[in-house]
Amino acid sequence: VQLQASGGGLVQAGDSLRLSCAASGRNPSAYAVGWFRQAPGKEREFAAAINWRVSQVRYGDSVKGRFTISRDNAKNTVDLQMNSLKPEDTAVYYCAAGPWPMTRGTYWGQGTQVTVSA
Repeated sequence: VQLQASGGGLVQAGDSLRLSCAASGRNPSAYAVGWFRQAPGKEREFAAAINWRVSQVRYGDSVKGRFTISRDNAKNTVDLQMNSLKPEDTAVYYCAAGPWPMTRGTYWGQGTQVTVSA
């Protein structure tokens, strides 16, 4: 499974940003897809995940209520809508595919930088 993340950028606190992860390869819909993030000097942190086959989603505590993950089965894409962004959301965001509930990823895409200025 190959994953391609896009949509990062520089925004101000309170703004919104939408990340997209395009999945391709052998049967990507067999896996859940999640977003993780890693800030400088910190460990990688789980943000959100969605199961392709059933409508299951879960969020990390730090993004719950602000981020929304969604999927487009026809396009094999998973989006992460990020609202009310905070400077502490600044990180490299990675999409990953793996078994539900996505406590860890099996396949990883390249990261996309999200920077939120105060």
